[in-house]
Amino acid sequence: MCAGLAATLTACGGEGEKADPDAGTNGVGKLPATKIQSKARTAAGSADAVHLSGSLVSKGRTYKVDMKLKGDGGTGVVSTKGTRYELLRVGEELYLKADAGFWGHHQGSGGHKGDAAAANKLDDKYVKVPSGDPAYKRLSGFTDKSVMLDGLLGLHGTISAGDRGDVGGVRTIRILGGKGGDGGSLDVSLKGRPYPLRLQRAGGAGVIRLEDWNKDFKLAAPDKDHVVDYGQQIPTGT
Repeated sequence: MCAGLAATLTACGGEGEKADPDAGTNGVGKLPATKIQSKARTAAGSADAVHLSGSLVSKGRTYKVDMKLKGDGGTGVVSTKGTRYELLRVGEELYLKADAGFWGHHQGSGGHKGDAAAANKLDDKYVKVPSGDPAYKRLSGFTDKSVMLDGLLGLHGTISAGDRGDVGGVRTIRILGGKGGDGGSLDVSLKGRPYPLRLQRAGGAGVIRLEDWNKDFKLAAPDKDHVVDYGQQIPTGT
């Protein structure tokens, strides 16, 4: 009887008490929204590597990206307007790989001389992008961890804290930019370091997942046998 009474009292004592949403977390959920954003940026900036995937809208064009990035380069796939190409940067050396259809399309529509044979020569080969080529800066940005994170992690307007959530099984706190998140939103991990895990860009300009923080990956220049010279300016349509 005593045991039953004790259990009843324990249950009654628990009623009205709200579970602590920060129990077992890194504690950033208790901080002001601006502080959460600052800690997320610091964590991201100090990480050695990250995997970004999702969609970006820039200057009216939608890009789908799947990139692994670290301090000395990056590798992955970018697609836009029905074209798909792989990017690989090791240090300052940037390589672009696409199929014959990609090169044939741009040779035919961009005013470049060439034929199917030339396009086939480039099929599934890496083309080294000259650092002086106008495409170098645009393409290399996709492979630059600092550039990508600096461009992605900013929210517009007054920053406020939103609801608790879950990204890939990890508990998060969401911070919002502007009114109701119209300036973008960022889900920040409540486990371990407060890494940003999911970004909704302002104005519906894409959603990006950020994962595999500090997970290293192999990054090496392609074999010379797999690299060819395009011989002219890289297509501007990339």
